[in-house]
Amino acid sequence: MKPLLYAFPDDEDFAQRLVSHLDVEQSSFEWRRFPDRESLITLHGDCSGRDVIILCTLTDVDVKTLPLYFLAATARELGARRVSLVAPYLAYMRQDERFHPGQSRSAHSYAELMSTTFDWLITVDPHLHRISSLDEIYSIPTIAVSAMPAVADWVRANARHPVLIGPDAESSQWVDRVAQSIGAPSIILEKVRHGDRNVQVSDFDPARVRGRTPIVLDDIASSGRTFVEVLKKLSAAGVTDATCVVVHALFADSAESTLVAAGAGRIVSTNTVSHETNAIDVTPLVAAAIQKFLA
Repeated sequence: MKPLLYAFPDDEDFAQRLVSHLDVEQSSFEWRRFPDRESLITLHGDCSGRDVIILCTLTDVDVKTLPLYFLAATARELGARRVSLVAPYLAYMRQDERFHPGQSRSAHSYAELMSTTFDWLITVDPHLHRISSLDEIYSIPTIAVSAMPAVADWVRANARHPVLIGPDAESSQWVDRVAQSIGAPSIILEKVRHGDRNVQVSDFDPARVRGRTPIVLDDIASSGRTFVEVLKKLSAAGVTDATCVVVHALFADSAESTLVAAGAGRIVSTNTVSHETNAIDVTPLVAAAIQKFLA
């Protein structure tokens, strides 16, 4: 029998694109929220003896996690052969250390919860920094899909004489791959974070961007402050039409308009998180990873 795919409401477009690449059956579920904010999950479709794949990008993760758990547990109770998670954006990857006494290491705790709930996990460009691989914290098989082939294709098709700019050392893993793929130069800046919305980035030689299209690339944009600080440096160098490319467009509050005000000529994201800036489709890459687990 075909695997059964369930998608959370935010992921319907992504699910339809996935189905066009996979031999799976998409079903549906009801998520009812009572006045006291408890949830009731009701599955449609026959799970018995089948692989069940749940598609859930983990924005608003605290709201989604319990319903996600209930959905997975119910699928198992109804006889699913395996229950697995495709989370295009994987949350709780940044708090990977105890930075102050008494703090939780939420990256580890969340990985433990997901590992006891699912049989395998696929995500796109998780925020790996001090953790070098998902296998360090997840005890189930995982695939971390890179969006960079799709990002490189977009830059190649849409930017004349690009120069790739990464705001910090962490971004080099994405910037270097795209730059090498399209044969473009790259610049990696240094960043110091003083708080959630207070960051500083280093200066660079303006001659390195002159006559080129700056592509500022990072994996996550939440407050957008890191992008803003890079845009300020570019503006000081006389560049006012930089393109910001982000894998996971979280864009809290008015972050997108803040980037525009800071000088972003264009803002582009992948479709791991549904947003009006989505211009880079990663579903073929995710579908290929799913095929590896279903083979």
